[in-house]
Amino acid sequence: MAQPIAVAAGLIFRNGKLLVTRRPSGSHLAGLWEFPGGKCEEAETLPECLQRELHEELGVVVNVRECVETLEHAYPEKVVQLSFFRCELVMGEPTGDEGQALAWIGADELGDYEFPAADARLLEKLKSNLEWWGK
Repeated sequence: MAQPIAVAAGLIFRNGKLLVTRRPSGSHLAGLWEFPGGKCEEAETLPECLQRELHEELGVVVNVRECVETLEHAYPEKVVQLSFFRCELVMGEPTGDEGQALAWIGADELGDYEFPAADARLLEKLKSNLEWWGK
């Protein structure tokens, strides 16, 4: 089995809403919603990776806070190790710089969006930790 691919994803909350992005057509898991982020490069820490990815994808600057979930998920073609971090939006208004759709959703709307299977455990945590949402 190949070494898992390290992926960092950001949970950006604002005014009781959480930012989600839609995977563009032609990408792995196209059309599903996800938490923005991406693959780590050689010698990059997870927080560094997340800051770079969020800047590239959304044009924003964030402070990366605590990691709230790390999980491994095996897809038929690869294994990913996903680490989810709470992030504080410091500068910029998120835009889909790579053509992806984005949405700010409330805790009660999580079930209205289709996420990859790998995110199931995190989605449960999001529903049960309402203080993350500023509630």
